[in-house]
Amino acid sequence: MLESPTSPLASTQLSRRSFVKTAVAATALPGVLQHALAAEPLGEIPIIDTHIHLFDTARPQGVPWPTPNNAVLYKPALPARYRSLAAPLGVRGAIEVECSTLLEDNQWVLDVAANDTIIVGTVGNLEPGKPGFRANLDRFRRNPLFRGIRYGNLWDRNLGAELAKPEFVADLKALADAGLTLDTANPNPALIEAVVRVTDKVPTLRVIIDHLPQLNPPGDATAARAHQANVRELGQRPQVYVKLSQVLRRVDGRVPEDPAFYRARLEELWSVFGEDRVLYGSDWPNSDQWAEYPMVLNVVREFFKTKPRAVAEKYFWKNSVAAYRWVKREPGQPVLAKG
Repeated sequence: MLESPTSPLASTQLSRRSFVKTAVAATALPGVLQHALAAEPLGEIPIIDTHIHLFDTARPQGVPWPTPNNAVLYKPALPARYRSLAAPLGVRGAIEVECSTLLEDNQWVLDVAANDTIIVGTVGNLEPGKPGFRANLDRFRRNPLFRGIRYGNLWDRNLGAELAKPEFVADLKALADAGLTLDTANPNPALIEAVVRVTDKVPTLRVIIDHLPQLNPPGDATAARAHQANVRELGQRPQVYVKLSQVLRRVDGRVPEDPAFYRARLEELWSVFGEDRVLYGSDWPNSDQWAEYPMVLNVVREFFKTKPRAVAEKYFWKNSVAAYRWVKREPGQPVLAKG
């Protein structure tokens, strides 16, 4: 997840009380059953990571994000570095998601991806409703690695407000007609409500909600009920996918390492969206602000050990094919059987 420039990382912290309740719920299964389920191995399931960011802080013109005052992130994040971290853990391919407002950074990412076949797709930054959107969409979609755009609570944009503009909706229809996707950014209840409206207006558009585990439900009871109704409604819409990504949380200044701590929230979202519409995404390198890559992956791996192997395969790679229709570029990258 690319942090909003106006939203500090601290805004994602939870109170101990709310997360302790979640952790207790996660351990409600009888111990024998927990042990039996956890014993189901994932084996060598290939992984497609549907959410990484690429940038080069060393280039002369700099980057819009991250900023130099972020000591964790402010260093080049390029495919070779990602491959060295992720490939030994079973990752076979990755989809890059925009982290720049600059139009030509769409091309920069495509050029970088051309030189490393671990990148199987990119999600760019174009603004529907703005002059030049169609021309730029046509330009970048000529490259088969370009799989869609991201729009949401990022770069001072507001998806819900833009939906009132006919030209914005028309450009989303053009995106759908091109067979491309719309990723969302930085989820909150208003964004979830906007996604309901997007899929009402453009039902043929595939929408991917990024980092839903990070969303904090409203504290007000009435608002919470409305939010849950919107989540359930999206759970009924087969064109809506969810990344069970950015799962880790900082609580009282630390990041719990026990996967059981996160299990109840993952189970809740999985139960709503089902086995066919959840995706793995690491959010690398932004995830380094919470933990190193192995821990980020381990939390969701442990969760999917409680599911049948066929369900884990859907989460770790098969659903990404349906959502993004990405491009196989290496022999080790999996493909769905035809027929």
